[in-house]
Amino acid sequence: MTTALNPLTRPGTAATAATATPAATVEIRCPQQGWVPVCTLDDLTPGRGVAALLPDGTQAALFVDRAGQAYAIANRDPFTGAQVLSRGLTGSADGRAFVASPLLKQRFDLASGGCLDDPEVSVAAYPVRTRGGARDC
Repeated sequence: MTTALNPLTRPGTAATAATATPAATVEIRCPQQGWVPVCTLDDLTPGRGVAALLPDGTQAALFVDRAGQAYAIANRDPFTGAQVLSRGLTGSADGRAFVASPLLKQRFDLASGGCLDDPEVSVAAYPVRTRGGARDC
């Protein structure tokens, strides 16, 4: 199941505009649509992915590491065709952040989308930026 995240609200928060600092918005650069707001940085938890439905109908898997760096790759596992990479296990190998598919366990580099276990295979990697909030990058 894919959840379309709303960048304007955070689940479980009821802050007023006068007292709350808006959270940084995570944006993905889509090939035809440019930068698309997907969620807030507060919606992402290190070590856990979320799936987002993009305007062109494709799905992206979003992740954030403990340093606050956000990543987005295609959610479709190229080995099975299932939209499951957002549910994979995260880790690092040789300093490269990856997600392991929950089905067959192939590892995909979060920065490049390349498969660490089969160099012939890759998934799309999307540029990601955060805007607003405490930081802009």
